[in-house]
Amino acid sequence: MVKHAAIYVRISDDRTGEAAGVARQESDCRTLAQRKGWPIAEVYRDNDISAFNGHRRPDYERLLENMRNRTVDAVVVWHEDRLHRQPRELEQFIDIATASHVQLATVTGEIDLGTPEGRLRARMLGNVGAYESEHKAVRIRRKHEELAQQGRVSGGGSRPFGYEDDRVTIRASEATLIRKAVQRVLAGDSLRAISREWNAAGVRTTQGKEWRPNVLRRVIVSGRISGQREHHGEIISKAEWPAIISPTLTRRLRAMLNNPSRRTNGAFVARSYLLGDFLVCGVCKAKLRSRGRPHGARAYACKAGPGFGGHGCVQVAAEPLEELVIGWVFEALDTPALSRAIAARHRKSEDDIEDTTTADEEQLAQLAQDFADRRIGRSEWLVARDAVQKRLDVARDRLAHQNGTSAIAEFVGTGALAKSWPGLSLDRKRAIIGTVLDHVTIKPAKRRGGAAGVKQPFDVQRVTPVWRY
Repeated sequence: MVKHAAIYVRISDDRTGEAAGVARQESDCRTLAQRKGWPIAEVYRDNDISAFNGHRRPDYERLLENMRNRTVDAVVVWHEDRLHRQPRELEQFIDIATASHVQLATVTGEIDLGTPEGRLRARMLGNVGAYESEHKAVRIRRKHEELAQQGRVSGGGSRPFGYEDDRVTIRASEATLIRKAVQRVLAGDSLRAISREWNAAGVRTTQGKEWRPNVLRRVIVSGRISGQREHHGEIISKAEWPAIISPTLTRRLRAMLNNPSRRTNGAFVARSYLLGDFLVCGVCKAKLRSRGRPHGARAYACKAGPGFGGHGCVQVAAEPLEELVIGWVFEALDTPALSRAIAARHRKSEDDIEDTTTADEEQLAQLAQDFADRRIGRSEWLVARDAVQKRLDVARDRLAHQNGTSAIAEFVGTGALAKSWPGLSLDRKRAIIGTVLDHVTIKPAKRRGGAAGVKQPFDVQRVTPVWRY
């Protein structure tokens, strides 16, 4: 006799968030339980969770545990596939139900797990459910792939930032924010600083949440905002919606933000130090690291020990060194001939890369269109795409190692950098220095005599700049 029956309800895709599907299942299950005279002890609900893709189903797991503990002696479901879409899950359920003498009732037909015939029927239904789920997944993947190749809108969920709910019309206020953020990132400002400013100004994501650097990064490197269709992280065609920024800017952003050299270990490089990552030991060639000194004085040092790579060769006071390097940078950017050489060098390199990437991306788009129009087959498209993609990867790698002129564009040859310098963020200052300087070599200090306690002047001869031009 059943004393503690459980109802289990689940729906895979609840787009409205109203749980209407599980409510209808529960109503039908209650009617069946009443007809059988089974008292319902509890209803277990997993809303908007697929049983096929391996996602955890908390209430289903709790149901199994209560079956093991024999606090549930019958389960009512709308259909057997609400419980399982994977044969391995079905076998686990059968084992537990058999060991604990749990009965199963479904609205769409009786299944007696206590008999070989009932278990056979359950397994057959389980295999059919698994096949339907796999077949549906293939159809959906193929559909999204074709939509991507044609540059068409797809998908549900929240609207993309910068666009209206139709995913095509640009939302002007958000597009302005995106354009300004892109220019600031290319000029050297950090995603973290921009996120903080947006949050302070009340700007929220389309889900009403505060911005985080990784979320902002996903927005500005997406192909969508430059009017391009992206599939599994790869831009494969021109999109049917208008662009907020140019494809060129997307290429530059991806090259910059995907550059491994941007990822630094905070234990070794203090981001509050202007020249972190720019200084090289003149003896062992290791990078100098930031180091605090007594009474709050700052320094850079060749650090020995695991992970540092140095041998303790040199140490240099931070303040006079930073003043010296900053002065060199001001002079470099204010010298007309030098500033023209810097700009021309970067412009030519970037133009060459842009020509290469533009041609290859156009070829990818044409290949995608040929595949969509069935002029070529899938295997032909894959072979041709892979060859073009390899060339694109090489070009993007070159772009990642090519310092752009965005950080210095407004200062080259104007004499305005010195005046603007105090108001720039640390990230922007570092970007400006990195545009002009590759690194600075620091030699060991020479032993000099002098009265005890008398501060020695900074030895400029220890410092050798290595320029990028």
